[in-house]
Amino acid sequence: MTDVNVKILSELSAEARAALVQRSESDLSFFLEKVDPIIEAVRTEGDAALVRFGRELDRAEGLTAGNLKATEAEFDAAFDAVAPEVIEAIRFGINNIRTFHEEQAPEPMWLKEVRPGAFAGDRFTPINSVALYVPRGKGAFPSVTMMTSVPAVVAGVPNLSILTPPGPDGGVDAATLVAARLAGVDTVYKVGGAQAVAAVAFGTETVKKAQKIVGPGSPWVVAAKRRLGGIIDPGLPAGPSEVMILADDTVHGGLAAMDLLIEAEHGPDSSAWLVTPSRRVMEEALAALPDLWSKMTPSRVEFSQKVLAGPSGGIALAASMDDAIAFVNAYAPEHLEILSTKAFDYLGEITEAAEILLGTHTPVSIANFALGPNAVLPTSRGANTYGPLSVSDFVRRSSIGYVTAKGYPEMAQAAKTLAEYEGFSSHANAVSDLRKTYLPE
Repeated sequence: MTDVNVKILSELSAEARAALVQRSESDLSFFLEKVDPIIEAVRTEGDAALVRFGRELDRAEGLTAGNLKATEAEFDAAFDAVAPEVIEAIRFGINNIRTFHEEQAPEPMWLKEVRPGAFAGDRFTPINSVALYVPRGKGAFPSVTMMTSVPAVVAGVPNLSILTPPGPDGGVDAATLVAARLAGVDTVYKVGGAQAVAAVAFGTETVKKAQKIVGPGSPWVVAAKRRLGGIIDPGLPAGPSEVMILADDTVHGGLAAMDLLIEAEHGPDSSAWLVTPSRRVMEEALAALPDLWSKMTPSRVEFSQKVLAGPSGGIALAASMDDAIAFVNAYAPEHLEILSTKAFDYLGEITEAAEILLGTHTPVSIANFALGPNAVLPTSRGANTYGPLSVSDFVRRSSIGYVTAKGYPEMAQAAKTLAEYEGFSSHANAVSDLRKTYLPE
C-alpha cells in the first residue's frame, strides 16, 4: 500500500504544525520569474504569441491565429458531440446555480433615511467586462464554466468571455462549449495559462481586453494574476484544489477516506487532509484507501497518492474535537466537509472555511456540480478574508447620498465642525453660510 502521511497533532511543535497549513502555491517565486517573458511576449506580439505558446505549452498543433475564438459552428457541433445525459446534468446544475445566485443578487439600489431629510444607500451596477478562466490541464471542467458564467450573467455583465486552454486539435472541450451556451456566454477563446491572463489584461488582435478575470488555475495562472494585478483585477485567489474532511466518531472512516479523495484526485499540487480525534476513524480510513483506489482511473490514483503521501495531504489525528476544529480554522480550507451525524453542533465553531458542507450526504461532488452555491473558492488560506465567487464579484458598488433642504442644516453643522477641526477650510466653507449665497431663495 502507498504510504499515507499521518500526523499526530499533539506530538508536533508549533513550527511543524504551522508547516502543515502551507499550500503548493504558497511560494510562487519560481513561477513569478517564469511568467514574465510570457507576459511580455503577449503584450508585444499579441495573437502570434498566443498561438506559439498554445503550440509549445498546450501541444495544440491545430491552433492558428484564425481559430483562437470558438465559432458558432463549434458550439453547434458540441451539442452533437456531448451525450444527452451529460447535457441534462449540465442543465440541471445550471438551473440550481442560477436559482441560488438570483437569490443572492443585491437589490439594484437602496436608500435609507439616516436622519430626517438625509438619505444614504448603495447602487449596484455590473462591471463592463469580465474574463472567466476555465482550466483544462488535468481534465475538462464544464462545471467551472457553469460556476463562473451563471453569476456573471445574473449580474448583467455586458461583455463576458471564457478563456480555456486548447486541445491538441486546437479545439475547445465540447462540454465546456455546451455549458457556456446554456449559461448564456457566447465568446470563448482558446487560450490558457499565464498567456491567457496577459491576453485579457492587454488585449490582442482577437482577444478583447477585460477589466477583471476570475476562475481557478494553476500556479502559472496565479502568478500571472499577481504580476498583472495593477492592470487587471485578478479576482479572488483560486489556485489548486484543496479539501479538509473533519470527522468525529459518529461516522465510518471509509466514508471519510472516500470524500478525502474527491479533491485529492485533481492533481499532485492539490491539498487534502482528514482531521479527526478518533483513532478508529483514522484506521478505518487507512484500511479503506486501497479498495477506493482500485475503483479510480489510474491517472487519478497517481495524483491522489502523491497528495496523501506528500506534505500537502494525509491524515491528522487530533487530541480532541476542539483540537481538530482549531486545526481546521488555522488551515482555512477551500472545501470543508463536516462528517458527523451532529454536524450542525460544530458549525458555530468553524470560522475559517470558504465552503462548509454538513453531514454524511453532502460530499464535495454534489457542491461542485449540482447544489447551487459557487464552487469557485479562495485557496491557500484565502478564506481568511475572501468568500466564494458570487454575484457581488461581477458588480461594482456606488454609494448614494441625497440631503434635502430640510435635512441640510443638521448635517452641515456636524460636517463644518469636523472640517474646521481637521484644518480643511474649503470643506468648511462649502457647508457654511457662504452656501446660501449661491442657492435660490
